[in-house]
Amino acid sequence: MTTQITSARPAAGPRKGTRRRPPASSATKVGRPGFAWALPAAVFFSLFAIVPLIMVAVLSFMSWDGLSSPEFVGMDNWSRLMDDPVMLKSIWLTLLLTALGVVMQTPLSILLGVWAAGHQRNRAVLSVIYFIPLLLSATAVSVLWRALLDPNFGIPADATWLFGDGNLFGEQATAIGVLAFVSTWQFTPFHTLIYQGAARAVPQVLYQAAEIDGAGRYRQFFHITLPQLRTSMITSMILMIVGGLTTFETVLILTQGGPGTDTTISAYYMYDKAFKSFDYGTGSAIALALVVAATIISLIVVRVSGYDKMRSSAEGVS
Repeated sequence: MTTQITSARPAAGPRKGTRRRPPASSATKVGRPGFAWALPAAVFFSLFAIVPLIMVAVLSFMSWDGLSSPEFVGMDNWSRLMDDPVMLKSIWLTLLLTALGVVMQTPLSILLGVWAAGHQRNRAVLSVIYFIPLLLSATAVSVLWRALLDPNFGIPADATWLFGDGNLFGEQATAIGVLAFVSTWQFTPFHTLIYQGAARAVPQVLYQAAEIDGAGRYRQFFHITLPQLRTSMITSMILMIVGGLTTFETVLILTQGGPGTDTTISAYYMYDKAFKSFDYGTGSAIALALVVAATIISLIVVRVSGYDKMRSSAEGVS
């Protein structure tokens, strides 16, 4: 009887210098979701944004009063806008209101956002009260301030020592000031939320190290907080610019473009041309010009600020 002895070979293992990869599974893979997840949103966006934009672009080369058949007129609508003094004035007023919105809202939003991100006493209660304008629509806010600033029955009627004759909508300077103030009152809480979330995301280690080095609150704010809020600041400014270029309800309810055409911004002039003068071709040209202008200005802000070169540190996002 013979016994066969076989020597067991050691199992082949990974070579030196090589890393063993974990088994691939759907649970361990981290990455972007597939296109199927974005399909419903893409369809919705196409139907209610892309398709209407294409129709507006086509209509800007037409002459249409809303009843008869559209007639192709080529560049006539655009050439008339170039020679229209009201249109040129509305562009200047739109840029002015947009700049005022950025200048007024940005510092307030940063200061309030950083404050709301702290742990002060009664901070939550005060934040809730301050965020109430964010819950109201632009129409409701405009109606509210129209009643409060009424020259006959509002606050100016009882404070003539401050407001003079009380008619804040009778002169261009005061009317523009009212529009800028109302927009700031309504939209500052929204941008405050952006800065509040960004301020809470700043690592506390940075502040602790600054305290060890003897830095006070002001130096911490300017050398730690503000640099860390850079990306949020760019996002907020882009939203302010786009919102300023497309402001409509506030002007419609508060001033209706007056006195005269002194507060007729481009969005309101579009409404006036399309729905008052029934010149839908010219109104569509103004609307398309606003879309192009908002896109170009946003791209310039992104390019100049270097926002397009920033990368997210979130897991699975490259």
